[in-house]
Amino acid sequence: MELEKSTLQIGLERPLKILHITDSHIALCDERDNERKKALAERLGSNDREKYLQEQLAYGREHSDLIVHTGDLIDFTSHANFDFARKILAEEKLFFAAGNHEFSQYVGEAYEDFAYKMNSFREMMPGLGAPLFFNARIVGGVNFVSIDDSYHQFEPWQMTKLQKEIEKGLPIVVCLHAPLFEQSLYDYHISLTRPGSSTYLVGCDEEHLPDDEWRAIEIRPRGITAEMVEFIKSQPQIKAVLAGHVHFSYVSDLVHGKPQFVTGCGYKNVARELTIL
Repeated sequence: MELEKSTLQIGLERPLKILHITDSHIALCDERDNERKKALAERLGSNDREKYLQEQLAYGREHSDLIVHTGDLIDFTSHANFDFARKILAEEKLFFAAGNHEFSQYVGEAYEDFAYKMNSFREMMPGLGAPLFFNARIVGGVNFVSIDDSYHQFEPWQMTKLQKEIEKGLPIVVCLHAPLFEQSLYDYHISLTRPGSSTYLVGCDEEHLPDDEWRAIEIRPRGITAEMVEFIKSQPQIKAVLAGHVHFSYVSDLVHGKPQFVTGCGYKNVARELTIL
């Protein structure tokens, strides 16, 4: 396992160890799934992905107080993927934030909006065994809050629930799938691709949206999204953000003293050990 190590200073009485993993992209099918999904699973392959995830979980059980998985545990919706996800999400130490692939029926086959997400959610009923849209867990005096931003947008009710978590008075680490826009992260991402490519960051202004209008429509902040991004950046009780989605590792400040830890692909056996002091 490629284990990256980071530190977050917030004044805890005792150190807290977090294992951050993300983007496992498990791709399983069986006889209950159709031929198209079987072909997709065969093309992606899955043996190493499952092996790497189990290695990461084993390390987290032994060395961490909490394992945070920030989404894309599975690559697409299938009966076999749902069964696998339910077993993983039953892990006592695991805290989960859903990714866009939790809802992707065939990966990139359609414009994925809220209605598409709800169709996929109904398909996985009775769920995956963990809250997918908002969750909170207190560990070692830190409140870990997961918020679904898998389609690059936030909802008003998520803002309301986040404000309720802030009222508890504890330091908060926000766990997202898609990272929040920050200039140096944007610049680094573009350096890996090309100008005008999709940035996959939440809260982009018009200048930083992709040239492809199809992608720009999805990423352009709507409703409360821009306000939520600024709230997370400015709220002093929120000490850091954990995210994935972009398939590379990067650490930078959203604002001075508030880091965003973006961790690379779990399916490439990358993980981050975060020590909170």
